Amino acid sequence: MPLGTLDSRPPPFFRQGPSALSKWLFFSVLAVLLMVADIRFRVAQPLRATLATMIYPLQWTVMQPISWAQGAGHYFESLATSQSKEAAAQYQLGLQSQRAQQVEQLTLENAKLRSLLALRERVNAPALAAQVLYDAADPFTRKVIIDKGALAAVQSGAPVIDEAGVLGQVTRVYPLVSEVTLLTDHNQAIPVLNVRTGVRGLAFGDASSRSGSLELRFMDAHVDMESGDLLTTSGVDGVYPPGLPVAHVNAIERRADSAFARISCIPVGRVASSLHVLVLQPYTGQVLPRPEPDVAPPASDKKGRQP
Repeated sequence: MPLGTLDSRPPPFFRQGPSALSKWLFFSVLAVLLMVADIRFRVAQPLRATLATMIYPLQWTVMQPISWAQGAGHYFESLATSQSKEAAAQYQLGLQSQRAQQVEQLTLENAKLRSLLALRERVNAPALAAQVLYDAADPFTRKVIIDKGALAAVQSGAPVIDEAGVLGQVTRVYPLVSEVTLLTDHNQAIPVLNVRTGVRGLAFGDASSRSGSLELRFMDAHVDMESGDLLTTSGVDGVYPPGLPVAHVNAIERRADSAFARISCIPVGRVASSLHVLVLQPYTGQVLPRPEPDVAPPASDKKGRQP
């Protein structure tokens, strides 16, 4: 091949187009024109809408794992918050329930104390308010311990009443506490009076049962006594003031083979549930002493002395 036929142009690999500066200037001017046209004539708005529509499925697919993760986090957070709120609500409910029970207990105690104070105004004997601490440890007796003793001027034998009626009497006195034997104790007795008929009798604690009842003993089989009659203290023993409610007649059993009727009574006082009581001064301190009989003058000597 002759040398004159060879192409003197560089091969395509080494060919160069416009210079880099020319390209930069061209595309810069084009970008400015497009920005001005977009601002003035909104020419790129349809293009943006088309591109956004086309890439939305891709965006939604990519965002789903993130949404699921955020949803799971919100779920567990909401679950923990709900559990903590439920626990707080249960705690508040427990407090409110406890407060409601305390309010009911205080209302009941308030009513009993008002009745006790009203009874205190009706009783002529001096009275001392006391509170029942606990039952005595002996299971074969019916006794309670109150929070007043010798330092509060409590005397042995003093009657003890509640807002409903007689409970018993003080049998032992300690410096700070006292022991009260209830009416239902089998060793306890109290003189009573039937308000309807005026018949007097003697009520004893029923030793045959633990039902907390009384037994009216040594009553004639034909005595005028009916179920429901109110028995009060007669005052003949010099311990209990007269007129204090003691019991209601519950049942009367008249047997042909016995000269006495079997009469059971239910105490009026709350012998098993009283909390606040009154300790009265023994009635003997208010009864006038028995007058002494007149002393007869010494008999004169029959013989006598001669003046």
